[in-house]
This record gives sequence, C-alpha cells and structure tokens, in this order.
Amino acid sequence: MTEAHGTQSQGTGSEGTEAHGPVAVLGAGIAGLTAAALLARAGLKVDLLEAHHQSGGCAGTFRRGPYVFDVGATQVAGLEAGGIHARLFAHLHQTPPAATPLDPACVVDLHDSQPPVQIWRDPLRWQAERQSQFPGSERFWQLCAWLHRTNWAFALRDPVLPPRSLWDLGQLCGALRPATLISALATGTTVADLLTLCGCGHDQRLRRYLDLQLKLYSQEPADRTAALYGATALAVAQEPQGLWHLEGSMQELSRALEDSLARWGGRLRLRHRARQLERRDGGWIVRGEKGGNTPFALACEAVVCTLPPQCLSDLLGEALPAGYRQRLQHLHDPSGALVLYGAVPRSVLPPHTPSHLQLDWPSPGPLFVSVSQEGDGRAPQGQATVIASVFTPARPWFGLDETEYQARKAQAGTAMAAGLEQLLGIGSADWLHRELATPRGFAGWTGRPWGYVGGLGQHPSRFGPFGLASRTPLPGFWLGGDSIHPGEGTAGVSLSSLMLCRQLLAERGEPLRI
Repeated sequence: MTEAHGTQSQGTGSEGTEAHGPVAVLGAGIAGLTAAALLARAGLKVDLLEAHHQSGGCAGTFRRGPYVFDVGATQVAGLEAGGIHARLFAHLHQTPPAATPLDPACVVDLHDSQPPVQIWRDPLRWQAERQSQFPGSERFWQLCAWLHRTNWAFALRDPVLPPRSLWDLGQLCGALRPATLISALATGTTVADLLTLCGCGHDQRLRRYLDLQLKLYSQEPADRTAALYGATALAVAQEPQGLWHLEGSMQELSRALEDSLARWGGRLRLRHRARQLERRDGGWIVRGEKGGNTPFALACEAVVCTLPPQCLSDLLGEALPAGYRQRLQHLHDPSGALVLYGAVPRSVLPPHTPSHLQLDWPSPGPLFVSVSQEGDGRAPQGQATVIASVFTPARPWFGLDETEYQARKAQAGTAMAAGLEQLLGIGSADWLHRELATPRGFAGWTGRPWGYVGGLGQHPSRFGPFGLASRTPLPGFWLGGDSIHPGEGTAGVSLSSLMLCRQLLAERGEPLRI
C-alpha cells in the first residue's frame, strides 16, 4: 500500500524549542484525537502530533481515482444513545458523523454447505437465528448476554483499570456493584471455558463461528479470548447497542473529532513525527521532524502517547525505568494484516449484499469482507468497493528479498480473490481496481512497528486488571490506544482516552464527567 494523496497541515513555529502549552498528544488515530479534544475542552493547551499527512491511523482512508477505501477499521460502535461516541460528541458540542445501524451486522459463512449465520440487530431475531444455527447452545448465549449487560453497566460508570494510584482505586471501587463482583469470577476464564461450562464444548460448528468473530475483535480465538471481553464482543451488535456504517468513509469520525479539537483551541500538527522524549525541568521535551526532515522540539508538562507500546523503548531511551522496559520487551506480538482493496460493478454482486461478511477460508486464512453501499460515498453510482482482510503474523513479511516478497504477496492476493469468488461470485475479469496491502504497507502508512494493526490481544493474562495501565511509572507520561483497557476498536480506544484524561485532569484538581 502506498500513501494516499491529501491535504497537509504542518503547523508553524521556529526550529527551536516551542513552548505552546502543557500537553502533547502523540498519534492522531481515534484514541489520540479523542484525548486531545477532551483535554482541549477542559481548557488545556494541546498539541496533537501526527507523523502522517492525515489523521485517523488504522481508521483512516485513502483514495484511488473515484474510489475511497477505509484503511483498516470499517465499522463503528458507540454511536447509539448512551454509547461512548454519542457521549463524547455531546460533551464536545459536536454533531456526530452521519451513520446507519448495520442490520445484519455481519453475515458469517462457515464454508460448510449450510446457510450462513446472519447477526441481526434485533435481539429476538438474533436469538431465533442462533437457535436455528446452533441448537442446544442457548444457555451459553444467555450467560454471555448477562456478562455483557453487567460489563456494559460497569463500563458506563467509568472505572479505571488497572488501578495504579489511590485515586484510580477509588474510581474502580465506585464503579463496582454486586453483579460486577459476581461477573469478576470469570476474570481468568476464556470464552471456550464458558462453552464447556454450558455443555457446548463439543459443538465444533459453534466453536468455528466463535473463533471467526472473536478474532476480529480480540485478535484471539475462543480459547484465548478473555470471557468478559468476549461476551461483550459477541453481544455488542444487538440493540440497545449496535454497530454502525459511516456515510462517506471512516474518515468522517476523525473529521468530527478534528473539528472538536479546533473548536476548543487545540492544534493538530500533521507531518510531525516524534522521535525522542526527554525529561526536562519537571516536564517533557518532544523532539522529532516536521514536514519530512526539519527538526522540531516541543516543551510540555505532560505527554499522552497513543502509539503502540512497542515504540516506547526507542522514544524514551534511558528515561524508561528498567522494570518497565523489561515488561515491554516481553509483550505479546499483535497481528499484522493482509488487505485486498478492490472495486467491481455492483451488478456482479449478489442482490442485497450486506455491508460486512466473513468467510472461513483456508488460505491465507478467514476473510473479513466489507462492501460499500450505493450512495455511501465510497464508489461511483453502480459500482462498489470490496475490502477483504485476513490476519497474518507480521514479522515474517519483513527481511524478504524483493523477488520473494512480491511472489508471496501475489500468492496471497490470488488466494484471497479466490475466496471472494466463493463468497460473492466475483470473477477475475470483474475487477475495476485491485491491490493488496501487507504488513510492510501498514508499517509505512501508520508508522506502527512491523505494521501491527491492533493491540496486544484480549487474552485473560492481558485483559482488565492484568493489562498495561494508562498511568505509567513516569510522571506526566500517559498511555492510550488499543493496548490499554478496554482494548480494540473505535469504541474501546475512545474509552481508554476518556479514562486517561480523567486521570490526568484529576491530578490537576479538575474532574471530568461526560
């Protein structure tokens, strides 16, 4: 994948140290945009630094001729009344981006000659579907639904996890209820453990379905996904929550947050790549390059880092405490992705093709497919964009010579196209545009080490109280993003940003409630 064309905003200032205000936020993905907008709304001076020429990160977009492609994320959670994005936009006095609820949220083809599973938005319709598809499993689904309701109510009370101070602990204890304490008994268990507990461990078809769905949201299959996280991932598509399709592109979410940041006096500084963080006079100096190769140095009181934690060793150098460095060195490797971006005449697609589908496909792996809808701004009238992605180990794509890399890339693209022919009937002559991105492309696009496309994975050993904390051992240095509780997805990273902003502002005696 190559960089898309777009407007560049580099910010102004001299090459010396600029003292613009107390907070620098690193990374203008959804987590960074959210944190920067919230802090600006609270009255702080905020500089949001982004290495790319546009915001959005893995939830950004790029253009190829008449086509707009969502880079990574293709759906949004939390836009319903009471959802995290609805709450954020109300607090920021910002109109949310136009969106329609996904119904079905996804259609899952297990490639077994049986009808695909349709994940309906209506809870009763979804109950009838799953009972038809997976007879005898209702006890499992009801347990997941109870855990989800308990988790959701807990999350809406804005807990801090994992706690690293007395204030954090107070926020956590204040969010607990008797049902929360009961559900906490499942903290060390997996979704596969819930299956066994409910007598469904023998149902291999159900297990394949769960592995496909959970891999999307947790980067782990059922036997490695924390039960408390997985229960919500499996239930979030139904009312009163839901998944949403943005009109225009995923970039609309970023644009709305950009507008909020500007409204409250914050500054987005594109093409500013942070290279080094230094402790100085009780605060921080952020050093890097702007516009490609011009050095900059920004003085601030606090730094909010929404970059992957694998970046911290290089950014902090000797300032990183030895024990914390050792923990970072033993982090689990997130996944990379292969993503096929294409466009076809809409007439070649099956009638009423849903926006999102999954196919249990052998090579290079199960496909998650997103199809644009007529008039949603992603393709001309009568055409559709088709995006197919599959998780892959990231590191093996680096270190290959060019011939081997191109051969491996071509092989993967051919295999994914074959899966799309099976799923949607797209033939080789139907493509109006087609290209494949590998972890190398994502590394260039997002700046993430090895082209990682998500956080640390929601294994019980890395979830909730056992994960990385937003509060670090370094004064004035905070973490956000998809490696921080509650984890992956646009809603998850926005919740992580709300949590860290509450912590940061509490240290200044300024409570944040939205």
